[in-house]
Amino acid sequence: MISRRPKPDGLVLSTGRLYCDLVFRGLEAMPRLGEERFADDFAIVPGGGGFITAAHLAGLGRPAALLARLGEDPLSQSLLPALEHSGVELAFLERAADAGPQLTVAMIKDGERAFLSRRAGPARPATLPAALGDVRADHLHIAEFATLAEIPHLVTDARHHGLSVSLDPSWDDALIHSPDLVARCNGVDIFLPNASEARAIAGCADLDTAGQRLAQHFSLVVIKDGGDGARLYQGDETIVLPAAPCPAVLDTTGAGDAFNAGLLAAWLAGRSPERALAEGIACGTLSVQSIGGAGCRLDPRQVAGIADQLLETPLRRHG
Repeated sequence: MISRRPKPDGLVLSTGRLYCDLVFRGLEAMPRLGEERFADDFAIVPGGGGFITAAHLAGLGRPAALLARLGEDPLSQSLLPALEHSGVELAFLERAADAGPQLTVAMIKDGERAFLSRRAGPARPATLPAALGDVRADHLHIAEFATLAEIPHLVTDARHHGLSVSLDPSWDDALIHSPDLVARCNGVDIFLPNASEARAIAGCADLDTAGQRLAQHFSLVVIKDGGDGARLYQGDETIVLPAAPCPAVLDTTGAGDAFNAGLLAAWLAGRSPERALAEGIACGTLSVQSIGGAGCRLDPRQVAGIADQLLETPLRRHG
């Protein structure tokens, strides 16, 4: 069981690599070797799950701070206006020459996307001890297992300071099939994979079985399943909700991180598991209707309205 409920107004520390996303949209076809393609639209926006989740948490009214590193190169510095406008606290954002340029080229076609990324420097910010020791800090969200792999003591340190911890494993070809991935996540309270990640980590094709296996290791497991909704596993209990209707899908980048923000905001506020799951789905649904992972500022009233509609549908629940 999760050891405690965080305080209603406690600060969420959200950590993970901060990227400069170069987003190309409106492609007739994805590029292939030896070919050139042209996009209808282009944008430069901050990216990375740590920032996207923090930005959506801030939009939902939960204090959130970004625990990351930012380069001193022109592309990295071009992100500062958007970072400052996001409402995310930047006191723990380390500025360092070796932290950039850290780029992702995102190519969007028919709502789906492909990425090409470059990591720069180490993931561990020099501000980590100060952030974990901040008296306001109450929860740590880790946006990718790759960050935990680089900072193996991160969960232990957070728990030592009394923080609860959530983690989105985020697909990484070099790490997702690691046989010790679950063991290295020891101490994480809330585990937030998508369906592909859950199947790979649990080592089985059946999603419900994967969720049940993961629930043996984490107090709360929530699996994002795109157009099929989401599933929550807590002990022997399973809750399944469908996807919400979506009028238009413009960009699915960061939808899972928006989902994480909605679920965490609801859980941190002490809402029921069903409600937290519904609000996660609502945030993911609103996110895909804009460009970039944090391209829209979530409206808590819209989130609540979509969640209300989802909870009118029958829950599949057993335990």
